[in-house]
Amino acid sequence: MPGMVLFGRRWSLASDDLVFPGSFELFLRVLSWIASLTLYLVHRRKLDCPGGVLLSTYLIVLLVLLAVIICTVLAMVCVSMRGTICNPGPRKSMAKLLYVRLALFLPEMVWASLGAIWVAKGIQCDKTVLIGIMTTVIVSWIVMAATMVTIIFVFDPLGGKMAPHPPGCPEHLDSNNSNQLLTGLKTAAKSVWETRVMFCCCCVGQDDNARVAFSSAADLFSTYFSDTDLVPSDIAAGFTLLHQQQDNINNSLEPQEVITHFPGQSQEADLDAEVENCHHYMPFAAAAYGWPLYIYRNPFTGLCRIGGDCCRSRETEYDAVEEDQHNCHFASILKTTGLQYRDFIHISFHDKVYELPFIVVLDHRKEAVVVAVRGTMSVQDVLTDLSAESENLELDIELQDCVAHKGIAQAARYVYHRLVNDGILSQAFSVAPEYRLVLVGHSLGAGAAALLAIMLRRTYPQVRAYAFSPPRGLLSKSLYEYSKDFIVSLILGMDVIPRLSVTNMEDLKRRILRVIANCNKPKYKILLHGCWYGLFGGSPDNSPTELDESNQRALTQPLLGEQSLLTRCSPGYSPSDSPLDSPTKYPTLYPPGRIIHLEEESGSGRFGCCSAARYRARWAHEAEFGKILIGPKMLTDHLPNILNQALDKVVADRTACVSCPGQGGSHAAVA
Repeated sequence: MPGMVLFGRRWSLASDDLVFPGSFELFLRVLSWIASLTLYLVHRRKLDCPGGVLLSTYLIVLLVLLAVIICTVLAMVCVSMRGTICNPGPRKSMAKLLYVRLALFLPEMVWASLGAIWVAKGIQCDKTVLIGIMTTVIVSWIVMAATMVTIIFVFDPLGGKMAPHPPGCPEHLDSNNSNQLLTGLKTAAKSVWETRVMFCCCCVGQDDNARVAFSSAADLFSTYFSDTDLVPSDIAAGFTLLHQQQDNINNSLEPQEVITHFPGQSQEADLDAEVENCHHYMPFAAAAYGWPLYIYRNPFTGLCRIGGDCCRSRETEYDAVEEDQHNCHFASILKTTGLQYRDFIHISFHDKVYELPFIVVLDHRKEAVVVAVRGTMSVQDVLTDLSAESENLELDIELQDCVAHKGIAQAARYVYHRLVNDGILSQAFSVAPEYRLVLVGHSLGAGAAALLAIMLRRTYPQVRAYAFSPPRGLLSKSLYEYSKDFIVSLILGMDVIPRLSVTNMEDLKRRILRVIANCNKPKYKILLHGCWYGLFGGSPDNSPTELDESNQRALTQPLLGEQSLLTRCSPGYSPSDSPLDSPTKYPTLYPPGRIIHLEEESGSGRFGCCSAARYRARWAHEAEFGKILIGPKMLTDHLPNILNQALDKVVADRTACVSCPGQGGSHAAVA
């Protein structure tokens, strides 16, 4: 940080990013030089064959060229080790070294080509010499090809639009010119991100919803990354530092510090009942994923279990199944829920942007009509997730500020229209009129189920919703408070999704900037120690957790690139350009309903399986999920099979200890 400037443009590569790739190239080059020297010294007397002079000349020049390359790469590695992430001064000679290194590719390419041509001419010399020369040629071409791939990856399409006047603020720009420049940069950034999103989602159809989603995702990314000059390795270093800083803070806390309130007996009984309900309805949320999750959970036997039903001709009983051509989804749903085909009212696996698959089933055990909405499992679902602007909900309730996540609200509205307008719910309640309505889902499906419950509550006052690992950035404050009466969310451990929102991402970015600005170690040491700590544990890096006052004031400027400095220093820049300070577009949003948090009591290793861990359930407040936590389980805790295993253990433990009065009560916090 900041990104290097080469050939008049900015690249997504910092001057301290060359330690590891440079060391790897150095290793290859030294091996190649030693092998070439050995080949020449051992076989030089055998080069008196026809054409041997050419081969001898090739080896001598190659040794000299490799020696120059080795010295250059060694210098690059040594220079790249200097300084810190935010102090690139000791690495100011890196640009010149890179120019020299890139220039050396030209003679290397020419010489490798000549070597290949001379060998291909059929020179009658010792075969060992010919094989050795061809090996050096292949190694040279591999290194050059890898360099070209790296150049493509670190190319920044916006690098050519950087400010012509670095670090300082260009005083000659008036407000009008500055506004035009700022607008141009924003438009260019959004255009580049939209192209990237469309390329990554090339399999998605180009309908109106897809185009809107492309634009929303591009706007989110361009806004989020507009005011920093972070390269990918800076973000990786920031994550490792935050992980260790977080563990340092947790290790310093006394157990009493995490206890907030003591629940009463009624609240503990309510917790037991809701945990049991979550345990009962979790298989329905998992079943909505269809056969992919079933095969993932049963990798050795899953295909055999449902294989008999796949590709079987569709019978009349399967008319309620929509877009499941091979019946594999329905077969896995039957296995997951343990129900009969006659219990299912409707199954839809229609999957488009803002249109989620869902199932409607009769649960005779709980006397409920269960609607389970599928979570994220396709590119279309990811685009729905990334449509993170807020959207007003038209609800027949007396609440102010009824806004929600746009993409999830659109998806919930689609399921609502299918359930109501297509008569699916009417059909279900005509079969079981005394049953109540329960909506469930996991991840994206949890958010959609929660919004769907809010939309349907006026028609079905007894509606309940169970949201498993829902996204945090879902509901406005008023809707969050309103939803506590009929929605329960279940969150496992360090799961990142219930902590994920635009506001929390902005906070994470600022924390990354702060921690790397406060670190006085070079990036390669940070990454090495972070990898070791993440894999094997040990002592976290005991660096300070706060900046002093002078560094806090200087934080916004040294961490910004030349382009960002220009926009911040220009008269046209205003703090409202930050997504955090844009309440109409990205307001602070909250998770749905009351929250049950499954906390890990005993570790199972840094990457241990859930079956080796012990968990306790407690009521939690949404503020506890107001910050993204970094850890090895932040992603795995979101997986539905891991959540289901944790639920199994919690229910088993609570059942075993039902005779122990107040079990777990001293640790529970009240929402």
